[in-house]
Amino acid sequence: MTHALAFPTISAVGNIDAYIQMAKRFPILSEEEEFRLAKRYREEADLEAARQLVLSHLRLVISIARGYLGYGLPHADLIQEGNIGLMKAVKRFDPSHGVRLVSFAIHWIKAEIHEYVLKNWRMVKVATTKAQRKLFFNLRSMKPGSDALTPAQVADIAHQLTVKPEEVVEMETRLSGHDLALETGNDDEDAFAPIAYLEDNRSEPTRVLESRAMDELQSNGLQTALAGLDERSRRIVEARWLSEEPATLHDLAAEFKVSAERIRQIESKAMQKMRTTLAPMAGA
Repeated sequence: MTHALAFPTISAVGNIDAYIQMAKRFPILSEEEEFRLAKRYREEADLEAARQLVLSHLRLVISIARGYLGYGLPHADLIQEGNIGLMKAVKRFDPSHGVRLVSFAIHWIKAEIHEYVLKNWRMVKVATTKAQRKLFFNLRSMKPGSDALTPAQVADIAHQLTVKPEEVVEMETRLSGHDLALETGNDDEDAFAPIAYLEDNRSEPTRVLESRAMDELQSNGLQTALAGLDERSRRIVEARWLSEEPATLHDLAAEFKVSAERIRQIESKAMQKMRTTLAPMAGA
């Protein structure tokens, strides 16, 4: 169904603001209208009925996608992934169960966005198990403030999400990038702060040479990995990850005259190939 349905895309409309305004113009269906359309699609494979169900819920996808902007990924791409989830929800929706599509679709929309965030937020995977994924997406909202978690808060979150306390601490560090306080402001002799023992070794000759060698390895490794890609894949990776103003999936879809989903598939395959090339260098 995802390939057969046709509805306005961000690239076709022009920009994300115009797309959001367009999505708001599609009417919200009544329960009776939704049931009738869902029944038509389920029993008669009526794609126009499915299209109307999707269009009436585009604003839901936009709202959910907005909640993931904190991961630094383009809103347009998050919406694209959420729309895929919405179409999957429409395909599986059974109106006879007495549940509105909005309640059923939220799971599928979030599932697609979650997968996209996990694959693209960083080259290094931050969550590999189901429990860690739950931690990844819930830690921000569970934190009581912007300060680092206290041991008691770490223990409480670990208990609620069924993960180890050290996993909570590690995930918080990855997500927030908290720096260790150099001075504690505590006069207790036992409270040793990093300021008391840290040295600046950055100018030490051996460290300088090691740093230069690592920078060179990373730079050469990246160039080698990029050189192993075909021209289109290399263009997509460079535009998406190595540009000061990263291109969206829709930008590149328009450039190559293919769907945004096809661009995502090419990007995913290219990134996997690069990881394979870079792996031996990282272990060297």
